[in-house]
Amino acid sequence: MARVNNWQLGREMAYWYPENRPQKQFAAVFDINKCIACQTCTLACKTTWTSGKGQEYMLWNNVESKPYGFYPLAWDLKLLQMLGGANWVKGVYPGQTIFESAPAGKRALGWRPEERDYAYPNVGEDDCAGQIENGAGLQVPHLTWFFYLARICNHCTYPSCLASCPRGSIYKRQEDGIVLVDQGRCHGYQECVQACPYKKVFFNPLTGTSEKCIACFPKIEKGLQPQCFVNCIGKIRMAGWISAPDKANPDNPIDYLVHIRKVARPLFPQFGLEPNVYYIPPIHAPDSFLHQMFGPGTKEAIEVYRNTPNDPDLAALMCLFGCSEKVMPRWKRTGDVVMGMEEDGTEIVRVPVREPVHIRQAFDQKHQIARINCP
Repeated sequence: MARVNNWQLGREMAYWYPENRPQKQFAAVFDINKCIACQTCTLACKTTWTSGKGQEYMLWNNVESKPYGFYPLAWDLKLLQMLGGANWVKGVYPGQTIFESAPAGKRALGWRPEERDYAYPNVGEDDCAGQIENGAGLQVPHLTWFFYLARICNHCTYPSCLASCPRGSIYKRQEDGIVLVDQGRCHGYQECVQACPYKKVFFNPLTGTSEKCIACFPKIEKGLQPQCFVNCIGKIRMAGWISAPDKANPDNPIDYLVHIRKVARPLFPQFGLEPNVYYIPPIHAPDSFLHQMFGPGTKEAIEVYRNTPNDPDLAALMCLFGCSEKVMPRWKRTGDVVMGMEEDGTEIVRVPVREPVHIRQAFDQKHQIARINCP
């Protein structure tokens, strides 16, 4: 096995192929605090990509209610139990990744879901941790909590699906880092399904091949964000490109959120895949739970997020979420206006940081009538 640098772990790790980062890496940031679990993203993806035969159970995009929601069932709990949890030491993960703890004959530690594990896409929906009996006063943080976790393929830097495929049918595109399946080479061994810790590779029993989220690469090639991004009602998503930490560019929105302000965190970084979808942690969930899910730095990320009203640049950048169908590789704030731009600085969209507020008087002096809310 080769030795590669995984900056999310804070150390080198073992991987089956030498480090070969793409020219550009597709990445995204999701603001969990704004997700309302309307599932519009799920339906947008479903009607676009997985409405065919053999795809009925496939949800390339799904939204789960944590802590009790999973699709497939217990996708994270089972692997966490196999790994033995996650202990971080000063930002470094000294434990074993799924590659370093792989059993004999396998390239990654994993498990293959059974058919019934996919039978409950909304299990645990809106189920909260703790109970409320005889009424309770609401205090934040509180013991009774849940949050929504929107999930797509992470298009990892070190994909376990790619490493585990004996046919070499899964590959990572050099031009954008998107991970795809060459179905002409796939023989349906389902090693990728077993190896992916996020369970975002699916097997089509009719075609006998694996399928997965493709990050809507036909749209990405045209400079457009994926379907689940542009259809998001809560405007929680932003797609773009991410650099290595030592090459972070403050003018790049994803770099700014992940590397500069460190307000967005990866999902289960201890697995070792260096996922490229990042989450702004929910402000009301216990730190111990979030620490396990998003690794070290979650508490600091929440503090940065809470201080957004006092941080003009971060507040401005948050206004660009969901404001344009186009991918915005550059951004700039000028006073109370924030702009999303092309690589060459061409303006894509201009958004006010604060919307103007107009207060109408209750009595219209001109028409001598009281204004009411009814038409």
